[in-house]
Amino acid sequence: MAEPNEGGYGVNPEEFDSARVDAAALLDAELGDVDWLVPPPGAVHRSIDVPSGKLAAMTLGNPGDPCVVLVPGATGSKEDFTLMMPDLASAGYFALSYDLAGQYQSAAAGPENLVPPRRHYDYPLFVDDFLAVLQATTGPAHVVGYSFAGIIAQLAYVQRPELFRSITLLSCPPEPGQSFRGVSRIGRLSTWVNGRVGAALLIWGIRSGRVVHVPAERRRFVNYRFRFTRRASVRDIFTLMQNVPDLRQTLAEAPIPKFVAVGEHDLWPLQLHRLFARAIRARIGVYRGGHSPSETSPHEFSRDLLALYAKAPKP
Repeated sequence: MAEPNEGGYGVNPEEFDSARVDAAALLDAELGDVDWLVPPPGAVHRSIDVPSGKLAAMTLGNPGDPCVVLVPGATGSKEDFTLMMPDLASAGYFALSYDLAGQYQSAAAGPENLVPPRRHYDYPLFVDDFLAVLQATTGPAHVVGYSFAGIIAQLAYVQRPELFRSITLLSCPPEPGQSFRGVSRIGRLSTWVNGRVGAALLIWGIRSGRVVHVPAERRRFVNYRFRFTRRASVRDIFTLMQNVPDLRQTLAEAPIPKFVAVGEHDLWPLQLHRLFARAIRARIGVYRGGHSPSETSPHEFSRDLLALYAKAPKP
């Protein structure tokens, strides 16, 4: 795969790291318990029509400003970016996040709404929904894809690169194929289980805190939104993540800013993320914590996104 050189967007992959101490790092260090059901001041809730139905979305900022589309992963929701959206909006960006089809407040969106209807959530469903969201914004957008949504962002870029100003892959599976094989605890079992069993393992790991350790208030919110998320969507996403396409060469050739963001103790080993960033000629940012820098290091992550966006070509 392509190696980063000393020019362009592959320069200095260690530019961002968890050792940096500044105002953003101090703000993150002071984060206490957060009520994740309370939106940031000024946030607007709306729905977006997409091929699979209606997606619940949250926006913050001036719609005329350059757009940042923040896409949560499997079992996640738009609230995963609540702490980042004010930083982005105050810097002159229009922040938009939405719940994936079948997840939380987008639970009613699904393959049965497609024309013609389909039986399962698949890559085309999530990609077509995402492209519909991008097309609903004004001009190309900066894209942040979290975990499973990082795969969707890559697939969408291949289809419609003109809709992207930059692409950031947050805690994204760093290897193609069976992406769970490098994950601790469930990785050894993931090759041998089907989507139904895999989804049950994943949900158990999240609910119990065995896969992702989170504060009590966060766990309450995570368990609350599980009341709405359709198990079929989690089942199908698990199956999709057992078959991740290899788009590294295409991304390496992409002429836009690229950024890989990850926690020091992510589900996948940090070395795999470093190799992935090198393969796609992306900068990499490493943050304290685990799989969710958008929750645990929101100010530092926003700081680094804004630095990346400042280097993006003007439309």
